[in-house]
Amino acid sequence: MRIIFMGTPDFAVASLDALVQHGFNVVAVITAPDKPAGRGLQLQQSAVKQYAVSKNIPVMQPEKLKNPAFLDELRSYQADLQVVVAFRMLPEVVWNMPRLGTVNVHASLLPQYRGAAPINWAIINGESSSGVTTFRLQHEIDTGNILFSAEVPIRPDETAGELHDALMEAGADVLIRTVKALQAGDISGTVQNDIPADQLRHAPKIFKEDCRIDWNAPLDHIYNLIRGLSPYPAAFTTLQDKTLKIYKAHKEQATHQHAPGSVHSDQKSYLKFAAPGGYIVLDELQLEGKKKMGVTEFLRGFRFNG
Repeated sequence: MRIIFMGTPDFAVASLDALVQHGFNVVAVITAPDKPAGRGLQLQQSAVKQYAVSKNIPVMQPEKLKNPAFLDELRSYQADLQVVVAFRMLPEVVWNMPRLGTVNVHASLLPQYRGAAPINWAIINGESSSGVTTFRLQHEIDTGNILFSAEVPIRPDETAGELHDALMEAGADVLIRTVKALQAGDISGTVQNDIPADQLRHAPKIFKEDCRIDWNAPLDHIYNLIRGLSPYPAAFTTLQDKTLKIYKAHKEQATHQHAPGSVHSDQKSYLKFAAPGGYIVLDELQLEGKKKMGVTEFLRGFRFNG
């Protein structure tokens, strides 16, 4: 069975590696074009491209997926199946090309958390579990027939980065089960459950304003926001008129009369913000213009106004 793999970030590499390690015939990889990054704006290859090059797998990097030259090249590989993991929306002319269609690995238990940021939103919303789903691509995003899924628990203190790694491995395992079943011809998929709109959780792309902490929100909501945005893009607030990103924190439940968002510190060992129901105690942070550091290191070099 000839497979074309489509993906870009680290999350996709685990699935691509699983296909290679299990002996599947990955004939080509499609990934994002190289992009300038870093201070020197050097062109950076995607994680998937780096892996593919290391395994001598041909790589395509189209700017536009409807480009006739790209479509001709794609057809030339005569793929039986396409696998998509953390890529971008595909036009029908692409996903409908192979005889077995195109399979996507999504980092949620569909139909919940359709969209671009399922890992972040599951934690932001305080879920106790997430998972991965393989499904067939069709017109509406993340709505195709489900092939396999696996549930993954979320710890009360787990960050998006930690859940990302757990789902990355689970996704690779579920993909192998899926491809083996497709190869054997003994799976057709099941239609996604029709969940009422008011019970459906969405996972849209995260923008900067989604990351701003509202200190009037309940303590648990703030804590979940910090976990759900760590390590990237990171929840933020301001401290003495400078942006302060919070990567790690813990909550301290307490009854108090302090104004939400007020800052409290012994200027040596702890720094915390008041919120309804207690405090958010910072463990790892980054002030605008400074490096990321632990709270004690930060306090050694920070001077409080007044």
